[in-house]
Amino acid sequence: MVLEALKERETLAEIAKKYEVHPNQITTWKREFLDKAEDVFDRKKTAQDEEAVESDTLYQQIGKLKVENDFLKKSLKKLGL
Repeated sequence: MVLEALKERETLAEIAKKYEVHPNQITTWKREFLDKAEDVFDRKKTAQDEEAVESDTLYQQIGKLKVENDFLKKSLKKLGL
């Protein structure tokens, strides 16, 4: 509804009737959308960036654990266990 209101191809009254909501509600949603739209493009970290950081951290932990595991295996072999 908000996108339709922004396109202004129909009046708010027509959109409101089509979706069975009050025109004031569409106006409120439209204003809220426009107020927060800047945040979408202004974010420094997106969810995808956060996932990449988390993935890198997990790979680092795996690498560290592999090195420790290999060290312990070698130590056990030296002890004859």
